[in-house]
Amino acid sequence: MVGRVKDHLTVGRVAELAGVSVRTLHHYDEVGLVRPSARTAAGYRTYSAADVERLREVLAYRRLGFGLREIADLVDDPAADAVARLHRLRGLLTDQRDRAAALVTALDRELEARAMGIRTTPEEQLRMFGAQLYETIGSAYPATRRTEPRIAARVWEALGDARTVLNVGAGTGSYEPPDRDVTAVEPSAVMRAQRPAGAAPCVAASAESLPFEDGSFDAAMAFSTVHHWHDPIAGLREMRRVARRVVVFTHDAGDTGWRHRFWLTRDYLPEVAGLVADRPSVDRLARAVGARLEPVLIPWDCADGFLEAYWRRPEAYLEEHVRRAVSVWTRVGPEAEQRAVRALRDDLSSGRWAERNRDLLALDSAELGLRLLVA
Repeated sequence: MVGRVKDHLTVGRVAELAGVSVRTLHHYDEVGLVRPSARTAAGYRTYSAADVERLREVLAYRRLGFGLREIADLVDDPAADAVARLHRLRGLLTDQRDRAAALVTALDRELEARAMGIRTTPEEQLRMFGAQLYETIGSAYPATRRTEPRIAARVWEALGDARTVLNVGAGTGSYEPPDRDVTAVEPSAVMRAQRPAGAAPCVAASAESLPFEDGSFDAAMAFSTVHHWHDPIAGLREMRRVARRVVVFTHDAGDTGWRHRFWLTRDYLPEVAGLVADRPSVDRLARAVGARLEPVLIPWDCADGFLEAYWRRPEAYLEEHVRRAVSVWTRVGPEAEQRAVRALRDDLSSGRWAERNRDLLALDSAELGLRLLVA
């Protein structure tokens, strides 16, 4: 392929600009990770603009600590276009940045303490690097998508006596029952790469075409993922094919009163109604697998930061990291998002939100259309 010379970069120039060695670039070429696909008029191999874009992504993942095999899956992820991959990469980099900032804050506090002659205990020093880091320093980047134990209990109870469980659209593994033999299915390489050490084995596949024989599992579960599937009905029927029991946590998008019950979509983000207009109704989903429907109430202090989770904590929606953990905010677009945030901030400051939603403040839980399908 011969293009404009100014659009091509030689191996040496790319190495200089990217701060890597020519040997590293040759290795990426040899393993098929990033290959210079353009050629000059003289026949020399060079990097095209697309090659440079791919290399930039590869180098970012390397600096995050990913291995080359994991990176290959990430940059070739068929479930994400270039913009979606950049958003996901930005999220990972932001997480790393905030974790580093949290650690710096903890170190600064210890330095201040030592300057005053106060010595931290061994337990406090270790806690700085452990799971309690954010709680210790004031939560620089709180995890917003954690397992909510009260909702998890409902899901696990619905699994009944199932010992082998298939988790479809498993993501990073939230809500996988710890006392069962779980197999996960997740099409996104980005999500698979973020599954914690010790998580259930994960297969790269889609819900609509599960790579298992009929009746392979006691139960198949899906948590807050059906709305992302290309064909939800086909996916549910596949779950029914491979398991004798099906448990699905989803939303009653077909309920005409739903957007009026939840103040966020009613008063600030009406665009959400358009996003769910083409989804199969929850009744249709249930009929597809012969499931019964069970309402799931949302506790006021829900630990899992899905869209409706902060129904009694409206200030949370003003936080960027809270919104970024919910796909709806990205789907409505930045203009609608910022308009909603501005309006909510104004109403919270003026007291209009509290006046309009005073009945919510005395509730411990709310019914906002979340449903369990159990078949």
